[in-house]
Amino acid sequence: MSDPNPLNVQILGAGSIGCAFAAVFRDAGASVCLVEPDAEARNLTEPRVEAQAEAIQLAGLTRGGGGMLELRAAVEDDVAHADLVLECGPEQREIKAAIFADLLTRAAPDAVLASASSAIPMSKVVPDPSQQRRCLVAHPANPPSVLRVIELTPCDGTSEATTRRARTIFEGAGFSAVTLHREIEGFIMNRLQGAVLREAYRLVDDGITTATDIDTVMRLSLGPRWAFSGPFETAELNTPGGIAAHAARLGPAYKRMGEARGESVDWHPDLLAQVERERRKALPADQIPARAKWRTQAVARLIAQRDRIARGEDD
Repeated sequence: MSDPNPLNVQILGAGSIGCAFAAVFRDAGASVCLVEPDAEARNLTEPRVEAQAEAIQLAGLTRGGGGMLELRAAVEDDVAHADLVLECGPEQREIKAAIFADLLTRAAPDAVLASASSAIPMSKVVPDPSQQRRCLVAHPANPPSVLRVIELTPCDGTSEATTRRARTIFEGAGFSAVTLHREIEGFIMNRLQGAVLREAYRLVDDGITTATDIDTVMRLSLGPRWAFSGPFETAELNTPGGIAAHAARLGPAYKRMGEARGESVDWHPDLLAQVERERRKALPADQIPARAKWRTQAVARLIAQRDRIARGEDD
């Protein structure tokens, strides 16, 4: 039975990110309004949303909420009834600032006003702290239809109630929400991705290897491994003695490599102790061997499935 009072979500921008979000929230049972002023882009919206819905089904993430989807050319007065307004427009501060200036005068007092910006902090979009209460960044992985993590980045003026409500809304649609403690350009994903890309470009520029070989190394080693364990857990599972032993053994080499690139590298004792505490909370030390064994088997199954897909043998 459909929800008599579905979540009201308005998405501004029908590019790949906006269409993916529309498919996710519709599948979660929300009433979705997708706003796209460009007529040519609007003509492509329905097949784009359906393609994202197919990806959701292929990933086994379908919830079958059967929400409504409406396509419009402009924001209308009923934006005042939206629970979430999610801006997915161009990555240009001036455009986002104009959109939010309009939303601040028209949206409900308790609505979440979010930007899917890849790198622009909300304080650059809405610089007046007195106007930031309802505003934050909600940065997805691409495509958010199947990569279900969202980075919630409030600014100084964002209310705790807004951040909590945003977390509830996105988790209710099937996302794992990560909340940053303070604003930083690029948030988490793009800072990590940027670090890898910067070194990748330098390795090519230094004549060490080719772009193709770097992609091969990532695709056949780090990528599959990181599918099951992030950088801290990976370091821990690869080193007898856990994360502390890894830092002691390889930390000096990483420090030399970083400083050779002009980076400041300081894995100081308090930092190492903090990471150790967080790792032990996530995984007790006596469970590390079992987790390492599980990781090996999980990666093996992932590789087998990946290679079947590459050969065109997947159903």
